[in-house]
Amino acid sequence: MSTHFIGEGNIGSVPDYREFPNGNEEPRRLLRLNVYFDNPIPKKDGEFEDRGGFWAPVELWHRDADHWKALYQKGMRVLVEGRAVREEWEDAEENERVTFKIEARRVAILPYRLDSVLLSTKPTSSEAGQSNVGSHG
Repeated sequence: MSTHFIGEGNIGSVPDYREFPNGNEEPRRLLRLNVYFDNPIPKKDGEFEDRGGFWAPVELWHRDADHWKALYQKGMRVLVEGRAVREEWEDAEENERVTFKIEARRVAILPYRLDSVLLSTKPTSSEAGQSNVGSHG
């Protein structure tokens, strides 16, 4: 079972990058982020109280995941869009457990807690491929 998900939260640990063999093809690349999706409620004093937040693993499968592992950092505020996937499993004592993970389509970095942003002038491999689409030469 899965459902569309959009949530804002903080990356809680160093991103985990993995590659998986894919026969003779390029390996499949996974970047896993551990994100706390909070629910900030404003209080009368101008502060916020978190009510009902939750932790969820966010999986981002993409060929640029290796490059992005250095971009996403612990403590960063992110906006995640994807689908929430329910997983049923048994623990070591054979108790049934249910957890949710987010299979991300997009993970946007929000400008909170950033000192600066450095933009690359060199296009990434995916951008370079897109710029050639539809050109004739």
